[in-house]
Amino acid sequence: CSAFIGISCALNIAETASSAAVAAGASVLVMLLFRCLHPPATATALAPVMAGESITSLGYSFMLVPVGINVGLMLILSIIINRWVLNRDYPNALSKVVAKNQRPDETASLNNNHKIGITTEDIELALKNSNSFVDITATELSQLLSSAEMNTFKRIREDICCADIMVRKVISVEYGTEVEDAWKLIQTKKLKAMPVVDSANRVIGILTWHDFFKYINLNAYDSLQDQFRRFIRRTAKIETNKPEAVGHIMTPYVVTLPETTHIVELIPLMSLQGHRQIPIINEEHRLVGMVYQANLVAALYNQELAKAL
Repeated sequence: CSAFIGISCALNIAETASSAAVAAGASVLVMLLFRCLHPPATATALAPVMAGESITSLGYSFMLVPVGINVGLMLILSIIINRWVLNRDYPNALSKVVAKNQRPDETASLNNNHKIGITTEDIELALKNSNSFVDITATELSQLLSSAEMNTFKRIREDICCADIMVRKVISVEYGTEVEDAWKLIQTKKLKAMPVVDSANRVIGILTWHDFFKYINLNAYDSLQDQFRRFIRRTAKIETNKPEAVGHIMTPYVVTLPETTHIVELIPLMSLQGHRQIPIINEEHRLVGMVYQANLVAALYNQELAKAL
């Protein structure tokens, strides 16, 4: 856009000073309107005016060569560096698209009206009602505030990590464990979920009640109980038309945390994203425990009780 403004001013305004003033002012105005203020873009608008015939001779093709090519290369390079080197969510618009396409249980499960603290929607409304221009997106500002809140929590609370509150005796299953055996474990041990591990005890998924019932056809004439019995019962024949192993029905998308993680990291995962249990791993990424919502609540309660006493 700045290149278009600059080349238009250079071609239509003869006086250099006036052309430069209009080009710079118009480019800044457009960037403010579109909330994408970027000072170097003003230099792009000034380049055709200051360079003279060497650029004006190109006409509006200047927008494509060299400006368009340079912008494209810089965009590709910035995406590569930010997403795969610095592990940042960039560009922000792409992150929003990815978040919308995520499974429902991976995103926030609570209505915004019931969330505690400042939400992204609150920040967007504040920015919209603000009379001043702030060169930061609502998502970025929300992340900064969340990080500040978590740092404050860590400072106020004691240095309690997941290893201090986790359940160490964890019942797990492997990829090849039969569905019937896994269901018996869940029933006899009264579990809500079990981590699925490989031969090296590394977490590769999680098995919940939902994973057993998601293959049941509720529209069928047979009762739910009959369908479920047929589903979990192992097939005696060599061929089968239903999942037989845990690896076929498990949820492969599982959140794990290192055992050294501060318990504050558990709060958004459990309160906002709906995780009821989180597998804990060691430095070798092997399963060493499980933290449940009850463990987190008990840890926070015990801290408050200790302070009161």
